[in-house]
Amino acid sequence: MLSPASSSQELEPIPPLSESWIQSGTATYYRAGLALFLVGFASFSLIYCVQPLLPAFTETFAVSPANSALALSLTTAFLAVSIVLSSAFSQALGRRNVIFISMACAAALNILAMFIPHWHTFLATRALEGFVLGGVPAVTMAWIAEEMDPKALAQTMGLYIAGTAFGGMMGRVGMGMLIEWVNWQTALGLLGMLCLLCAFGFVYLLPPSRHFVAKKGLNLNFHLQAWWSHLSRPTLLRLYAVGFVLTSIFVTLFNYITFRLDAAPYFLSQTQISLIFLSYSLGMVSSSLAGGLAQRYGRQSMVILGFVCMGLGIACTLAQNLWAIIFGIALITTGFFIAHALCSGLVGAAAQDHKGHATSLYLLFYYLGSSIIGSAGGWFWLQAGWLGVVFLTLGLVLAGIALCLIQIRPQSPI
Repeated sequence: MLSPASSSQELEPIPPLSESWIQSGTATYYRAGLALFLVGFASFSLIYCVQPLLPAFTETFAVSPANSALALSLTTAFLAVSIVLSSAFSQALGRRNVIFISMACAAALNILAMFIPHWHTFLATRALEGFVLGGVPAVTMAWIAEEMDPKALAQTMGLYIAGTAFGGMMGRVGMGMLIEWVNWQTALGLLGMLCLLCAFGFVYLLPPSRHFVAKKGLNLNFHLQAWWSHLSRPTLLRLYAVGFVLTSIFVTLFNYITFRLDAAPYFLSQTQISLIFLSYSLGMVSSSLAGGLAQRYGRQSMVILGFVCMGLGIACTLAQNLWAIIFGIALITTGFFIAHALCSGLVGAAAQDHKGHATSLYLLFYYLGSSIIGSAGGWFWLQAGWLGVVFLTLGLVLAGIALCLIQIRPQSPI
């Protein structure tokens, strides 16, 4: 399952002259942009398609809300581990090949999941799906950092993040609406087939790498040194911590808001709950605009603004009025994607070398937040209901702002 392009094209190094960068506004740029949008859409719709199905899992498999959240938490946990490994494999196999194989295998596993009748087997399939998807996020971000004109880096990263926002939105909204017409198993299979088509579209559209230099074999010492060099840099460590906090807040809130709206006094249907996830469209817009706003107002200010928006949104969800809750979700989504788009772009810029290793570590922390705090949020939900989830996430918002305000060195990116 390799790309139609020859592996020699993928692995042939070309000197990193400024003329060989992909320039904004060119036909190659638009092809790359569409390919990156497809990969963002497919990967995130596969990851998060189970989020609106958590109440359905509690009924089908007779498990608690905290246990049902494992369908997402295990996926992101194995994704976090796999992301680190994939950065090493992509050095030998080529960026595009790793991304394509990962997308295709994950889509196939989503189709397989529709036939699984047992909860633990279903969880194992979701964990494996997360593991194979690890070849997508870090390698994609590394490809962007290596191939795009530095002037267009923030814009291109924003486009990829917009694709992930669209994928996250359609995974949630599409699943919620489909299960009004078909069972959740069929819905998972249909999404898997759509994402398989996206994988082939991606590999057809993405231009061959021009700055990638292959490293034959898996030199463990080389990779360990590369990862350690990034972990020993305070600037990158702070970005990794911000990523952990961001996804902890976002995933925890969206995991348990479905249970709140499914119960009294709202009793919303799955379709009605899923329509609230249309707020992801705001994430598509905010992530695309984040780079330009950061150039005007400063990166640190915009990342802090993202956290402030999330904090205000969390406070709004305490209201009993449904429209106030929806407004709060919109604020949370907007703030998250502003901060995430900027932080993910800064990782590639802050890493002078071994950019694939740097981005893999950012995403390791990012998805560990989703897995660890996303699951821990179930305890807060069981002990104190929605108020417990609010206190947990507001505390993380304050931690995120504090991380942004820490001055590590004058050239610190945020």
